[in-house]
Amino acid sequence: MSRSPLALKICGLTDPAQALAIAALGVDAIGVIGVPGSPRYLPERERRELFSALQRHHPAVLRVWVVADLEDGAIAAGLSGPGRPTVVQLHGSETPEHCLRLRRHHPTLQWWKALRIRQPADLDQLIRYAEAVDGLLLDAWSPEQLGGTGHRLDLLWLDSLQDRLPAGMPWWLAGGISAEWVPELRQRVEPHGLDASSRLETMPGVKDLQRVKDLIDAIRPGAG
Repeated sequence: MSRSPLALKICGLTDPAQALAIAALGVDAIGVIGVPGSPRYLPERERRELFSALQRHHPAVLRVWVVADLEDGAIAAGLSGPGRPTVVQLHGSETPEHCLRLRRHHPTLQWWKALRIRQPADLDQLIRYAEAVDGLLLDAWSPEQLGGTGHRLDLLWLDSLQDRLPAGMPWWLAGGISAEWVPELRQRVEPHGLDASSRLETMPGVKDLQRVKDLIDAIRPGAG
């Protein structure tokens, strides 16, 4: 059976030159971490530099700013001036009401909510975000950090996902994404896209371009 190609987001970039190289490979989105304390955190000046480079050279690639429980004023400041994102990914404990308020205040952007799934029952919360965001990202829960751990969700948990997703809501699968896992996950789930980070790295924030290419080949066989 023919399958539609998956979108691909590479997250946790820290170097503009590498971000441009990865964008040139044909990915759909580049993510930058705005959570202090993360091993892939990029301060504001460097984030704006990276996003500005992407905007100049690869304007169609989504520029995703990943934040967690950042106060609204700080978010608004990050959305003005040069090097703006096109997507804000909320990766903290943001409620549907908070997400909806941000989306209404900044309607020209996409707003994605990342949800860390600790047990199958956590999927019941997805429907609460039906009107609040433009997309959902499902990640594996870890006690160590909010994301980028390489931990994978149990795909069995996602068997009933379509019954729990808001109708028409795009969703991304994160956590341990790599080329060798793609055949297994595509047997069980069909997300809008994949969000890859730590399993493509040589060190936090630095990707191995061959691993990125291998992942692209795995999700888009024959595209080259």
